[in-house]
Amino acid sequence: MDRLSNTVRPYAWGSTTLIPELLGAAPTGEPQAEMWMGAHPGAPSRTGRGSLHDIIGADPVRELGRPALDAFGPRLPFLLKLLAAGAPLSLQVHPDRAQAQEGFAAEEKAGIPLDAPHRNYKDDNHKPELVCALTPFDGLCGFRPPAEAADFIAGLDVDSLKPYVDLLHAHPEEAALREVLTAVLSADPEEMAHTVAEAAAAAERLGGPYAPFAGIAHHFPGDPGVIAAMLLNHVRLQPGEALFLGAGVPHAYLGGLAVEIMANSDNVLRCGLTPKHVDVPELLRVVRFEAGDPGVLRPEASPSGEELYDTPIDEFRLSRFVRPEGAAPVDLTLPTPQILLATAGRPRVGELTLAPGESVFVPAGEKAELSGTGTVFRATVAV
Repeated sequence: MDRLSNTVRPYAWGSTTLIPELLGAAPTGEPQAEMWMGAHPGAPSRTGRGSLHDIIGADPVRELGRPALDAFGPRLPFLLKLLAAGAPLSLQVHPDRAQAQEGFAAEEKAGIPLDAPHRNYKDDNHKPELVCALTPFDGLCGFRPPAEAADFIAGLDVDSLKPYVDLLHAHPEEAALREVLTAVLSADPEEMAHTVAEAAAAAERLGGPYAPFAGIAHHFPGDPGVIAAMLLNHVRLQPGEALFLGAGVPHAYLGGLAVEIMANSDNVLRCGLTPKHVDVPELLRVVRFEAGDPGVLRPEASPSGEELYDTPIDEFRLSRFVRPEGAAPVDLTLPTPQILLATAGRPRVGELTLAPGESVFVPAGEKAELSGTGTVFRATVAV
């Protein structure tokens, strides 16, 4: 197995303290947003044998095992991250696999460069993701029922928002949400900026359930995404709780430290809270206008002590072990590749002791035993 050295991405929304605190390191003063663990070509983990991307490419059968290789090809199909949000991320959705394939092919045919700012599809894969809180973690996930969204927005008592309230009351669920999101994102920018400013002042004054949206508006003054965000469920995860984000589900992370795992893709369609490109027609093609409970996940325990976060995705499988003092060793050997990440204590994987934030890659079929005390997240595939 290989101890991993991982890249920390300094995105502007990153916390300056959360990842350093986990690692027991001094903050640098710069944002530290994501630590990537995997073989993504943009920032592959490094080992004593070279980059994980190159190691897998050189011998995919040995590193991935035949089940994963047959299912996903010669690449690690997931990316594991530590995610530390100090400010809201963009409001966004991800396409399903068919939408990604169609969109990628169309943009390739049109000759749009992969790095063009108006490019929507960087690859032809879907990007489901699972986020599991390590600290209290705030986010937005999925649409509120239209009547609930209408009451919430009406509570701000802003005249220019009243047409949206009427639309939410006047149509069937899907049509109501579609019409309001379209209207918000297509509104005159100057008029919308004024509306957002009034809504933000009201949210600041009212506090309570409106407080998160006042915070969003503070980071993105005048952005129509502030009003779009009010259509969504606000969720506060406690440590150990998780959210699964499937295709077409609008979401944004607002603050906190979490473990995140996703299928390997860079496809993001933005709805707001960003200076980046927002392609409204393509966004409306991908969004699923379905209201409902965001579905907070809690892990399901097994006799071995493994706690599984159950999701309908084959590209990744996330579980954790919370090991008290004196816990018996556990055999982790699998016919699929694994990344093991410690988040508390000083657990051992084989002969390697892991401090919080340290991780190892275990090739398919290689014997791995977990011992010691602490918390370890296990990422693998579900084949």
